[in-house]
Amino acid sequence: MHTPHKAIRRVADHLLDHLAELEARLVGEEPLPDHWHASASTTRADLAPFTREDLDEARSRLTRLARIWANRLDTLTEDQLDDSPGEGWSFRQLAEHFEGSTYYADAVGRLT
Repeated sequence: MHTPHKAIRRVADHLLDHLAELEARLVGEEPLPDHWHASASTTRADLAPFTREDLDEARSRLTRLARIWANRLDTLTEDQLDDSPGEGWSFRQLAEHFEGSTYYADAVGRLT
């Protein structure tokens, strides 16, 4: 089940996860493993009524996270984007992966 709260939680967690990975790899650290429950669990908070105030806060939260992500990516050179340090996808691939992940928003539909 994908409620608005769950969709917002998953998008924010996903963005935070990749941002933390990027930052760790840039300074030569191993990214911390995540312990998100992801889609496998639906929490009580996910089932709470979704209000206009929740939508306003979600927009603010996700907009700020997206700006942090975009600002960070904008500081990287083409070489850093394509030949990224550490294990895993290049930073460009991470960005493209995230750009295409609209699953949760699509599952919930348009919120007004």
